[in-house]
Amino acid sequence: MKATCFNSIYAALILIGLATPVLAQEIFSPSVDKSGNISFPADYRSTMEHLGSWFVPTGGASGFHHVYTEMESVEYFQKNGVFPDGAVLVKELLVSEANNYTTGEGVHSANGEYKQWFVMVKDSQNRFTDNPVWGDGWGWALFKPGNTSKNLATDYKKDCLACHVPAKGTDWIYTQAYPALSE
Repeated sequence: MKATCFNSIYAALILIGLATPVLAQEIFSPSVDKSGNISFPADYRSTMEHLGSWFVPTGGASGFHHVYTEMESVEYFQKNGVFPDGAVLVKELLVSEANNYTTGEGVHSANGEYKQWFVMVKDSQNRFTDNPVWGDGWGWALFKPGNTSKNLATDYKKDCLACHVPAKGTDWIYTQAYPALSE
């Protein structure tokens, strides 16, 4: 009786152990469905770490660019120098506002007016070769205020890649602006 019970438990543990990698493969990223459609991670500000910010004073992408990713992705990058598969990076673009203060002229993004969000999902295995928003090791997405349910990028090569060409040597990411990656 004890041997039968032990064998049953042992068999169950083996099956769980064999099934776990399959389950892990099915859950590539909570922001990506099985067809490679990228969804907007609405809770990114409360669940992700702020990597760093850019300020672009003029042009179509002017304003503050704040970038976020998961804490696990930061830790992985610090150890390995690359982002892990499934890592989600969110860049929010906010309208800037300049004012004169007692300390001098200052620029801030505290007005809360979003221009757009860029979302990238790391994929070194090229899982979605038939989806035109995936390639060069990433999934690429663009979301606008008022409709964060629709990725407006339709082809990453046309819609996204040109801005990242200077960062090709760092896996398309401007890592020099993100102190959290080297802490």
